[in-house]
Amino acid sequence: MPLMRKLRRWPVIGQWSDPSAGNASALSPRTRNLTARTKEADRIVGSICPYCAVGCGQKVYVRDEKIINIEGDLESPISRGRLCPKGAATYQLVTNKHRIDRVLYRRPYGREWEEIPLEKAVDMVAKRVWKTRSETWEEVSADGNVTNRTMGIAHLGGATLDNEENYLIKKLFTALGIVQIENQARI
Repeated sequence: MPLMRKLRRWPVIGQWSDPSAGNASALSPRTRNLTARTKEADRIVGSICPYCAVGCGQKVYVRDEKIINIEGDLESPISRGRLCPKGAATYQLVTNKHRIDRVLYRRPYGREWEEIPLEKAVDMVAKRVWKTRSETWEEVSADGNVTNRTMGIAHLGGATLDNEENYLIKKLFTALGIVQIENQARI
């Protein structure tokens, strides 16, 4: 193969000889065949990012009733197409194949996880919350003030809780007399 032919195949030379660097020098057989995932969508559904109170607009691309992509909505007056790292990761949260979608339980001192029905897990949590609340209930403080609270339970919310979940958690725990309620998003 002549030297000039070899040199033209070298990307630096190819780009130097193509000042626009947007034509043949920027393409390969693989990149010529690439298309956007969003072109395959049957429909686009407008949505709002669930993570904080900002309410950034999202476009959810759907094909065969399955989400194929989520991106920022350029039409949103709030976010103008931009998403924070949590909002940008919404697609992975919804579709990740490693996402656990069943209840796993490890007995005290156990070494193995076992699957249990959701109803059983909810009952177990409810019984433990009620037991702890009953055992640690404080109607009146040491100085005689009415408190009607429990200091035996606290809650720290995680980054994947959305606004609605946080609202319901706050309402539920306040009704139970829990006063130590915090969220990672504020810390």
